[in-house]
Amino acid sequence: MTISVGDTLPDGTVLELGAEGPASVDLAAKFKGRNVVLFGLPGAYTGVCTTAHVPSFIRTKDAFAAKGVDEVICVSVNDPFVMGAWAKDTGADEAGLSMLGDAEGTFIKALGLDFTAPPAGLFGRSKRFALYAEDGVVKVLQVEESPGNCTISAGESLLEAI
Repeated sequence: MTISVGDTLPDGTVLELGAEGPASVDLAAKFKGRNVVLFGLPGAYTGVCTTAHVPSFIRTKDAFAAKGVDEVICVSVNDPFVMGAWAKDTGADEAGLSMLGDAEGTFIKALGLDFTAPPAGLFGRSKRFALYAEDGVVKVLQVEESPGNCTISAGESLLEAI
């Protein structure tokens, strides 16, 4: 079942690359009592993810903060080393975005937002989406019809929706 507006985000553990290496991130603790933007995408270093999706949240990070958003989080079915390198290469780390790796896709599957596209070499990946949650409850959810699109899931579109 795909997550919907009004649902509580599932618990889960993902990884981030910290100063000491990979570190577990308890998502329930990250969402509790906070206003959070979470966006997911098919993969680090892939075309639209790198040229449109991440940059849209870099551009809108301060505007989200002005609306009371505590954190902007990117999650992808990649390992934390790839996410850490990608954060540096895109400027997401300097912008203050949290770049989290759901290496096994467990959290993305729990959201019901996984897909597979063998012709592109993508297996068990995340659909392109963006959501806004308050205290772990989804208030706005925008999922692209195609992983090659970045319109309703872009930072500007989510910002306008909240």
